Amino acid sequence: MGKVAVGIVVVCGVAVAAAAAVVVHRRMKKSAKWVKAMEIVKDFEIKCSTPISRLRQVADGMIVEMHAGLASEGGSKLKMLVTYVDSLPTGKEKGLFYALDLGGTNFRVLRLQLGGKGHGIINQQFVEVSIPPSLMTGDSSDALFDFIVAKLAKFIAQEGSDFKPTPDRQRELGFTFSFPVVQTSIASGTLLKWTKGFSINEAVGRDVVAELTKAMERHGLDMRVSALVNDTVGTLAGGRFANNDVVAAVILGTGSNAAYVERASAIPKWHGPLPKSGEMVINMEWGNFKSAHLPLSEYDLELDAESLNPGDQIYEKVMSGMYLGEIVRRVLSWLAQEAAFFGDTVPPKLKVPFILGTPAVSAMHQDTSPDLKMVANHMKDIFEISNTSLKMRKVIVHICSIVAARGARLSAAGVLSIMRKMGRDTVKEGEKHRTVIAMDGGLYEHYTEYRKCLENCLHELLGTEVFKTIVLELSRDGSGIGAAILAASHSKYLGSDD
Repeated sequence: MGKVAVGIVVVCGVAVAAAAAVVVHRRMKKSAKWVKAMEIVKDFEIKCSTPISRLRQVADGMIVEMHAGLASEGGSKLKMLVTYVDSLPTGKEKGLFYALDLGGTNFRVLRLQLGGKGHGIINQQFVEVSIPPSLMTGDSSDALFDFIVAKLAKFIAQEGSDFKPTPDRQRELGFTFSFPVVQTSIASGTLLKWTKGFSINEAVGRDVVAELTKAMERHGLDMRVSALVNDTVGTLAGGRFANNDVVAAVILGTGSNAAYVERASAIPKWHGPLPKSGEMVINMEWGNFKSAHLPLSEYDLELDAESLNPGDQIYEKVMSGMYLGEIVRRVLSWLAQEAAFFGDTVPPKLKVPFILGTPAVSAMHQDTSPDLKMVANHMKDIFEISNTSLKMRKVIVHICSIVAARGARLSAAGVLSIMRKMGRDTVKEGEKHRTVIAMDGGLYEHYTEYRKCLENCLHELLGTEVFKTIVLELSRDGSGIGAAILAASHSKYLGSDD
């Protein structure tokens, strides 16, 4: 009996040792995967780094491109488009005007009643409409413009009698068209190319005002386009209407762009007579800026290569709302593939492009709960990943932070380039000026950490003394409001009795 008992103990001992070995092996394997995951994240962080010295190089490069773009058409990746807006609103504008704001997957129809000097905006109403993805690509632009005009006509049909124009007047519209356009007048412009996920080849090279006007005629809508503007120019005009110190505007939303007031004499490619104001608003189209100093990772390069416009809009692709979530998704997908971050198999939904939107990145990045519950919920709801540990969720937040910080700091470098071009990056003795930049876009408005990072970085770049003279002023719906106001200031009935 004693021998049997000993034998059993020995067998049990071997079994326990084997089980322990398996556990140790699994822990070592898991530890190795974690180390690999952290190496991937660290490498990504290094490639996205934006020290002040690099940001100054980015700003220097942008200023060079600004000069080149002002010198000649096609001289720069920055289009530096002449907008034909040589005078900005004064606050005296009066009457009933409309705006159509097209710049992404949604568009807005807006009505504005202006009260004249001292009264500002006395009535405002708008409707926002989502564009079916099928209308954003294709061979013909008729379907897109017909859809837009149908919604515009419906908006007008629902108006009360107070908003009916007199029989001898057409309704007037400001058209915010936030894609690269070469303007030939305040109310005409040729589309250079689509961005932000749009790709309708037929429309490229055509006058977008003419395309919209034809659609209005097809729908029997008696309306005149009085001003064609980019969303950034609209934001600048809307900002100036409310504040005379506004000299530039930046859009940080689905896409990104900037506009500013330039001296007309500093635009060599302008061959017409100099405007009386001596100024001209320039639409930079800064999203297309490209520089060897931009911190790009392999995830950014892959995103660009697989996009509808490879090689274009590089600056926009690393700092605007359309792309931040996609960059985070690509990093997470690589972690899953190379380091089994979410288990032995890659979750299928992690492979779906653009499934992760920037609003979700913002929510995860700004999750302040002790257990990062918001992160857990988003991973489950979006990717169907329900087994994240707190340690994993902290890594996900860190990746969101890396992507957002890079974007925000690169945005600050762009703002610095405008300040330097306008000579407002220094404070001269005895000089007191205030520089207000109108800011619009959901990314800037809703992503608090992004906004704070941008502002803190601008403080670093400019120094405290100059930074005190700079105001970044949120201009909600600025592009649509500005377009309607520019329609008022360029009305064909200007100066006639009401």
